[in-house]
Amino acid sequence: MPQASAPPTSQIQVLVHTPAYSQMASALSYLSSEVPPPGTLVRVPLGQRELLGVVWDDSPAQAQQSTVEPAKLRPIAGVLTSLPPLSSHWRSLISFAASYYQRAKGEVALAALPPQLRDLSQVQLGRKLKKLAKIANQPTPATTGVAADTTAALQQAAVAAPHGVVLSAEQTVAIDQFRNHNGPFLLFGATGSGKTEVFMHCTAELLAASPQAQALVMVPEINLTPQLEERFKARFCSLYGMEAVVSMHSGMTPAQRLNSWLAAHSGAARIVLGTRMAVFASMPQLKLIIVDEEHDPSYKSGEGARYSARDLAIYRGHLEGAKVMLGSATPSLESWHHSRPAPEGGRYHRLEMPSRVGSGQLPLVRRVDMNHQPKACIISPPLLAAIAERIARGEQSMVFLNRRGYAPVLQCTDCDWKSECPHCSAYRVYHKIDRTLRCHHCGLSERVPRACPACGNPDIAPMGRGTERLEEHLAELLVQVHRPDGQPVRIVRIDADTTRLKGALESQLAQVHAGDVDVLVGTQMIAKGHDFRRITLVAAVNPDNALFSSDFRAPERLFSLLMQAAGRAGRDSAVAGSSEMWLQTFHPTHPLYESLKKHDYPTFAASQLKERQQAAMPPFSFQALVRSEARTQETAQGFLNAASQAAGEQNDTAALLAHLTRYPAVPMGIARIANIERAQMLIESPSRAALQKFLNAWQIVLHQTRALPECKGVLRWAIDVDPLNI
Repeated sequence: MPQASAPPTSQIQVLVHTPAYSQMASALSYLSSEVPPPGTLVRVPLGQRELLGVVWDDSPAQAQQSTVEPAKLRPIAGVLTSLPPLSSHWRSLISFAASYYQRAKGEVALAALPPQLRDLSQVQLGRKLKKLAKIANQPTPATTGVAADTTAALQQAAVAAPHGVVLSAEQTVAIDQFRNHNGPFLLFGATGSGKTEVFMHCTAELLAASPQAQALVMVPEINLTPQLEERFKARFCSLYGMEAVVSMHSGMTPAQRLNSWLAAHSGAARIVLGTRMAVFASMPQLKLIIVDEEHDPSYKSGEGARYSARDLAIYRGHLEGAKVMLGSATPSLESWHHSRPAPEGGRYHRLEMPSRVGSGQLPLVRRVDMNHQPKACIISPPLLAAIAERIARGEQSMVFLNRRGYAPVLQCTDCDWKSECPHCSAYRVYHKIDRTLRCHHCGLSERVPRACPACGNPDIAPMGRGTERLEEHLAELLVQVHRPDGQPVRIVRIDADTTRLKGALESQLAQVHAGDVDVLVGTQMIAKGHDFRRITLVAAVNPDNALFSSDFRAPERLFSLLMQAAGRAGRDSAVAGSSEMWLQTFHPTHPLYESLKKHDYPTFAASQLKERQQAAMPPFSFQALVRSEARTQETAQGFLNAASQAAGEQNDTAALLAHLTRYPAVPMGIARIANIERAQMLIESPSRAALQKFLNAWQIVLHQTRALPECKGVLRWAIDVDPLNI
């Protein structure tokens, strides 16, 4: 009897983590005895390594299949059968992000998955999922022993505001509009207007209406996640279980990140709170996406796939039929422009909450004209008197300066030597607390020299001020001031240096909330998102630098930062009437400060958009930056200029050049970091489609140019679509 033939072995396409410039940007072909459905996670060999991969169904990759000899293909190493496949919506999101931001699909897809997945065996993964299901199915404290209709009533009760909280008229109108329209929505609400309560109310309605629905709530920074997580857990975990609310951010351990991802992917997590990386979370029943502080530049990735999580949230909502709400007191000009009335071309539905809850007033903005203050004065006498007055009343003040360290630079008074970094085109910052000169770009740290390295002069002095020096200066100025109980003033500094250790930030913030701090000094880290109830005075020491920056986005960032900082004052309605924002400026009549004094974001936005339109800047045009890194600046710029010239000689790209403006390559703002020279080239177009077509076609030209002998010194290059920093 003839022996049965072995079952045919099939080819499958698998995405693995390969960067765009590796020339292996598409899916790779492997052999498998069975054909796993698209989205299945597998382990595959690549070279000497074994990688995690995702089975893909991309048509270009399928077309590639016939050109590869089966004898040269390797079989997959294993299939993670315990996990449901990643959804078609998730795969579409990855494909769009990779295409739009000019990166490899595998790079985007695998960066979105928890790294620990590749290290788990099937047995370990099965145990984790079983444990997760057991936790998810446990009865919650609020529903133990009650009938199903009572449980439903409890869930409906979660929709209502918590005990003691009454929704304002503006909150009620915003929620009604959200309920009756499809969006996307821009919730434009003053600081303290109760945006978070609107977010939670809309989330509660969604979860009560559907037994499987999931919500994604995004925040710009890790340090804003714990306080939001606490509020959401208090509201929802008693109803939906302790795994109902999970966090996702880069500060988590690999094990924590894996557990959160599995909870979201399995549906056990009903709410995911996270930073920009969470936009790629696998959530099969996603029905709502909230982007808090949507204006924040932290939503734009600065390395790898340089994606905008805010923009991808809008696209993901469109893909999955989920509602999307962006929230901010100072929306990005792009979002503000998109939320103009529909007859004018607006695409977002604007919800407005201009008033603080509880009849609280926005802080009075005071401008101190530094032209009329003592020369070289850091804290003006009127501001110092105001801070002392707050301390005497038992109230808190916040002073922020967006520059950490003791001083930006050390300088020799004889030969003018300055503490430049030998590896970067930047200065090392003087940190007095540990007597070091530290480069904030490459990380080089050295002890402060006893004398000038250039001329031997022992008289080297700090030039300029950072938060560390400001803290010391305030302590000197307030030495004669005492708290109501007669105790000396307590000053705390919060910046990247004081919060390095795990738990340090939480501990310092707890001190502020408990009233154990009289004056809080820090960088923009303290200026946004925090609900400080005892602060009645906020002061910006030196905000003028951004007024005349060459970066066209600088005024928008400054206005946003100052408005957010002002919003930390008077958040308790009992003290709102006496809250103030102090600005020390040499340009008190500048239009930006005039709008800030009135808390008038719409007027500021209108003037900025008018300037942008006249100059054909975003959102009225579209931009991409191509960056290159090499051992010499000449090589870095030469590569970009050569690729630009070659674009005019290729049929695929030459036809699009009439719709573009290509600028010559120039050094980046900080041209050298860690002995690597960096250059950039800006490309603009009034048409997003034309720019995308050009970038797609130009990728091949860039690869070809990189292979030229004169470009061998190029270390790497990358395209940044919709750049925020130029």
